[in-house]
Amino acid sequence: MMKQLLLDFVGVTEAAALASVPWIGRGKKLEADGDATAAMRRKLNQMQMDAVIVIGEGELDEAPMLHIGERVGAGNGPALDIAVDPLEGTNLVMKGQGNSIAVIAAAPRGCLLHAPDMYMEKLAVGPKAAGKIDITAPLLDNLHAVAKANGKRIDELTVMVQERERHAQIIQTIQQAGARVQLFGDGDVSYTVATAIEHTGIDMLVGIGGAPEAVVSAAALHSLGGEIQGRLLPSNQEEYDRCLKMGIADPLKPLRQHDFIRSHECLFAATGITDGLLLQGVRLYEQNKQITHSLVTYKSDTPLHFIESVHEQRLTG
Repeated sequence: MMKQLLLDFVGVTEAAALASVPWIGRGKKLEADGDATAAMRRKLNQMQMDAVIVIGEGELDEAPMLHIGERVGAGNGPALDIAVDPLEGTNLVMKGQGNSIAVIAAAPRGCLLHAPDMYMEKLAVGPKAAGKIDITAPLLDNLHAVAKANGKRIDELTVMVQERERHAQIIQTIQQAGARVQLFGDGDVSYTVATAIEHTGIDMLVGIGGAPEAVVSAAALHSLGGEIQGRLLPSNQEEYDRCLKMGIADPLKPLRQHDFIRSHECLFAATGITDGLLLQGVRLYEQNKQITHSLVTYKSDTPLHFIESVHEQRLTG
């Protein structure tokens, strides 16, 4: 039954993206996040489903949240877990930079990892290298494994790493091995998903980032045949206890793909807000129309769809 909601979910991310547009480059992070969240909530509550938010709007952003445990939908239809980020890349929108998206993932009730909003070590690859990586192994071993799986030499690999001081050693290891590092600032969902889309030329993503983003990305990788592995990094006893409260029995245990998504049936949808690696941003079309560019995946035996939609909506702001 979730398949029948594919276009509805695309409509959800489209609404959040359109609501973000007036705030691009205006330096108003909370306002942009608040409008995107409100638009996404309205659309979700119109859908024929009984859904629970398990990954919500980031607590660290101090923004109006689609909070963990919130029920959305009309109350009938399939029982689902929902992971959302109405504005993935709030700083990007605030600064008028590229690669911001609105994103959502869904799976049957009880099948998405309930990940707390904290840091996680991540390793993601596309279909050819799926099953060949191990987050507990040295990075150099994983570089060799991915190169072999992708039919490349190590010096032909492109590895995405977020540009942060904490990643200095990771960057050095990759470059000393001869591989190419491609740095990015914010918005790691796009770059994680890109590892499973061949035309992007990205072989691997590695580093430390938000745990909620890993769950959202896992839904796309699951459908596209890629793989993500992770390891939560609670920084204190409070964060460790939060993991236990959310049902993670061993917060330090390495997480494999099946730990993120425990169902063959899952969905991922994203809409571009500003131009990026995977998606074009919202574009003005004639005087009172806008065009959105979205992607949607569903299960592992269905294709990746890119969708352009025309919306009659006058720009404001």
